[in-house]
Amino acid sequence: MASTTLPRVASMLAAAVLLVVVACQKQAPTPDTAELAALSALPLAAPAPADNPGTPAKIALGRALFWDPVLSGGKDVSCATCHHPANGYADAIELSIGSNGQGLGTNRHFRSPNNIPFVKRNSPTVLNAAFNGLAADGSIDPASAPMFWDLRAQSLEAQSLLPIASLEEMRGPACSEAAALDSAVARLRRLPAYGTMFSSAFGGTAPITATNVGKAIACFERTLVATDSPFDRYRRGDNTALTAQQVQGLQAFVTSGCAKCHSGPMFSDYKTHVLGVADNAKNPVSDAGVNGAYAFRTPSLRNVALTAPYMHSGTIRDLAGVLNFYDPGRGQAPSANAHVSVGQRDPLFPGRVTDPAAIIAFLQSLSASSYDRSVPASVPSGLPVGGNIQ
Repeated sequence: MASTTLPRVASMLAAAVLLVVVACQKQAPTPDTAELAALSALPLAAPAPADNPGTPAKIALGRALFWDPVLSGGKDVSCATCHHPANGYADAIELSIGSNGQGLGTNRHFRSPNNIPFVKRNSPTVLNAAFNGLAADGSIDPASAPMFWDLRAQSLEAQSLLPIASLEEMRGPACSEAAALDSAVARLRRLPAYGTMFSSAFGGTAPITATNVGKAIACFERTLVATDSPFDRYRRGDNTALTAQQVQGLQAFVTSGCAKCHSGPMFSDYKTHVLGVADNAKNPVSDAGVNGAYAFRTPSLRNVALTAPYMHSGTIRDLAGVLNFYDPGRGQAPSANAHVSVGQRDPLFPGRVTDPAAIIAFLQSLSASSYDRSVPASVPSGLPVGGNIQ
C-alpha cells in the first residue's frame, strides 16, 4: 500500500511544481520602476520664456493671428487650417494640404489647377506643444523647446513663423520665401484693427513686426493645453481614473519597450530615431529626414487617439497599425522603407509588443476632454475664419 502511495504522491508533487513553474512563466514581465515613474502627469499650465510672458492682450492677438488667413500669401490658409480643434489641433489627413486647398480635415482637397505640392510631412498637433521639452524631473526651457519632426526650430516663437514662408504650407506662389514674412507684416500693417491690437500687446510706435507675430501666436498656443486626461488624473492620485485594462496597458507599454523613447510626462524623449517608416507616395521624392539619415523626432503621445493617421509620413492609419509596425512578429516587415536597412534601424526594444489591446486602451487614456475648442466668429482682416475650410 505504502509502496504504491509514495510514487503517486511524488507524481502529484511534481505536477504541482510544474504548474507553479508554468504559472510563473505566464506572469507578465515586471515594468521598469524608473521608466514607469517617469510617465508622470502634466503641469496644469505651460511656462513662457522670460522675454515673452503671456498677457491677455498678447493671447487675444495670437488667437486672431492663428485663425486669420491674412498671414498666407493667397489669403486662403491660416494656422488653424491644419491645426483645427475639430481634429485635435491636427488635420486628420496623411499629408497636409495648405496653399491652394479647400475644405477641412478629411474633406480637404486641392483646388484646380494645382501647382502646389502636399506638405512634406504629417501635421503634428499643437495641443500641448507648449510642453515640448518637459523632462521627467519637471524642468523645461520654453526658449529652446524642440519643434517639428526634424527639430529645425526651437521654441513656439520660432516654430510659428516658419509655415508662413513655406511654399506648400502658407506662402504659395505669391512671393519668394525670403520675402514671405515681410509681405505678411505689410498686409497686417494695412489693417487698422491689427495696429490697435499690436499696440495693446507690445506698445511702442511700430509694434507690427515678424518677431512680435511669432511671440503673439506662441502666447496663444501656450493656452492650448489639455491636462485632465484620465492618465493625468490617475497620476495625481485618482486610482479610479484608469480601467483595469488601461493599468495593464500602462504596464505592457513599459515592458514592451515603448517607454524607452516615449518617455517622461510628454511621452517623448525629443530625440530623432531611424525607424524605417514607409515613405508617402504623395511625395515626389523620398523624405530622408534629419541629415539624410531617415531620422525623425519621437512624437508626443499626448492626445494620440485624436490625431490619426500616424508617423511623419502619415502612412499608418490607426494605433493597431502602429503597434504592428513596431512588433517584428506581426504586421509590417522590420523596415518598411527601401532606403533603410534593418541594420540602420534603432534597436527600439528587445521583445514583442505584449498585450496590444491593453496598450491601445492605455493610449486612449492619454486624451484629455477639457481644452479650448472655440472658433472665433470673425477675424480682424474680415477674411473667412480659418481660411478656405468650408
